[in-house]
Amino acid sequence: MARLLDVKEYKVYYQTLKGQIRAVDGVNFFVNADEVFGVAGESGCGKSTLGNSLIYLKAPMRYAGGNVILDGMEISRLPDEIMKKMRFEKISIIPQFAMDAMSPTKKIKNIVVDLVREHDKKMSEKDIIDLAIKRFKMVGLSENVMNMYSIELSGGMKQRVVMVISTLLNPRLLIADEITSALDVSSQKFSVEMLDEFKEKKFVSSVIFITHDISVLYQIADRIMIMYAGHVVEIGNTEDIVSKPLHPYTKLLISSLPKMGVQFSQNRLTGIPGYPPNLLNPPTGCRFYDRCPLRIDPQKCKNEIPPLVEYMPGRYIACWAYTKGNDKNG
Repeated sequence: MARLLDVKEYKVYYQTLKGQIRAVDGVNFFVNADEVFGVAGESGCGKSTLGNSLIYLKAPMRYAGGNVILDGMEISRLPDEIMKKMRFEKISIIPQFAMDAMSPTKKIKNIVVDLVREHDKKMSEKDIIDLAIKRFKMVGLSENVMNMYSIELSGGMKQRVVMVISTLLNPRLLIADEITSALDVSSQKFSVEMLDEFKEKKFVSSVIFITHDISVLYQIADRIMIMYAGHVVEIGNTEDIVSKPLHPYTKLLISSLPKMGVQFSQNRLTGIPGYPPNLLNPPTGCRFYDRCPLRIDPQKCKNEIPPLVEYMPGRYIACWAYTKGNDKNG
């Protein structure tokens, strides 16, 4: 299967007065063409920083190393004027705070026309508006929305407008960053279904779906990557990650989710003890060490960062328990 995105040893830090926050610290993964790649983890694990940095490195965020290859092109160090031409066309994003992503002083039609004109100056305003109206109708919005301001729209309507705008130029890769977190259950379901339809209609090729909710990824993702404290700890097919988690953090994350048809008295939910490390001064070894129930080699786990290895075909894990000679937990 062809790879659309290949990320190697990628680092993105935040520059603060106290020092550098190592939000994304040497991650490795790839996204295949025509797949939905889920990214999950606790708040502060670096998943949204990862997604946003692939689009736009806005201060105090800064590139600190590694490579990002999109459709055969290295984009991690591209000048902003070149990257600007690729946004929305090669790679696009539905931002985490989509409800606040549009200017309240511009009508929706002006936002749409200005965006497309940046990339295709030959396309007429009528053709642009007709295309947008067609997409709006697909997501259940009236063409009257074109003459409205964002402040006149409900939260669910704003989400759908941003979804249309982000995919209007049929980007190869779409990053959906926590698009269900601020919506009610019915709106969440609709957003996920529409994203799936956009993919089926080839409006987008691949999707990176970022969320803290693994139950949402179970419905839409082909593969899932689990992040913890700026590192990747596990990658695998969705069914394997959910039903057969390997990494101690993934296991605890899955066990903290409620299960359908199971009462509290039958099976209590278990939280993850402790807190994530401070990424201003991260641990020298495994970043999950202080919270890990396994610690097969305390000295090694505490002092050496476990590499991300392919433990079995298509299954990647960063844990000393699964390295050669220690693989007794599979």
